[in-house]
Amino acid sequence: MVKASVIVPVYNVERFIKETIASVLAQTFRDFELIIVDDQSPDGSIAICEQFADPRIQIVHQKNRGLAGARNTGIRHAKGEYIALLDSDDLWLPEKLAKHVQHLESNPKVGISFSRSAFIDENSKSLGTYQMPKLTGIDAPHLLCRNPIGNGSAPVIRRDALEGIKFQDNLYGEIEDFYFDDQFRQSEDIECWIRIAIQTNWQIEGIPEPLTLYRVNPDSLSANMTKQLDSWEKVMAKTRTYAPDLLAKWESLARAYQFRYLSRRAIRNKDGKAAVNLVNRALASNWKILIYEPMRSLLTIFAAYLMWMLPRGLYNGIENLALKFTGDSQRKAIAKSKK
Repeated sequence: MVKASVIVPVYNVERFIKETIASVLAQTFRDFELIIVDDQSPDGSIAICEQFADPRIQIVHQKNRGLAGARNTGIRHAKGEYIALLDSDDLWLPEKLAKHVQHLESNPKVGISFSRSAFIDENSKSLGTYQMPKLTGIDAPHLLCRNPIGNGSAPVIRRDALEGIKFQDNLYGEIEDFYFDDQFRQSEDIECWIRIAIQTNWQIEGIPEPLTLYRVNPDSLSANMTKQLDSWEKVMAKTRTYAPDLLAKWESLARAYQFRYLSRRAIRNKDGKAAVNLVNRALASNWKILIYEPMRSLLTIFAAYLMWMLPRGLYNGIENLALKFTGDSQRKAIAKSKK
């Protein structure tokens, strides 16, 4: 037995996978296994994985099932008490596993421990900004409206929490255990976290350090906003089947936050027209985002309209100054939270 099982799904990531695996093997916490799930990758990713000789590495091959299906396969093979997820283009800082294991060992009611994340570019260079979510007091309504965990490389999950939402199905010719829903090719993360919050008593809690390096990759799954919105709507439809009262109360606000999030994605993709359309849809869905999160909402509106109206060069200069100010403020907040 091992304390932690690290699961890395691999599909078409030969540019990044060597660095990703190296970041796992560099962990200061050593009692782990690394399960690499080959999701029928068409490139040379697995050949790169096979170059590592560490005995803790296990490579599992399967026909393509998507990210959720690869994670489920990894969980089925896992022997650890804790399940750590890492997407194959992201990185971990060396102390990540150690701090999450300590967090979970010290807080027996916590089922998911996650960290803040720092943004990096395609060349692993820091972008100077961070994901700064709420860290405590996370409940089902908050998860419907926000995704504090932020990305699939941030959480370390207690095995018992996953067992609490396990279901069985026959999707590939035999009955298997499922944790993430294989029928989602996007938004599978938040769908799983919502089920844990609603269907179990496990708490979800973050630690303040940015221990995950989240790669901003325009070719990634999360970059396709139309598909992301469609998948989010499917999450709401599924949740409505078993928690209709919760959805009736929170869905319009949740949709407003989702549109605002997608507007920010459009801003990052330099699509001013889409950004304006999305932020307008956010306000039409539920204008109370201006009351609950006035600064973030107003900044999104301001950025969307500036991008739409101003020449690209002028907007880029304003954006660079704003990002520098944001990064400086975030670093100060992180430093303060560590004290």
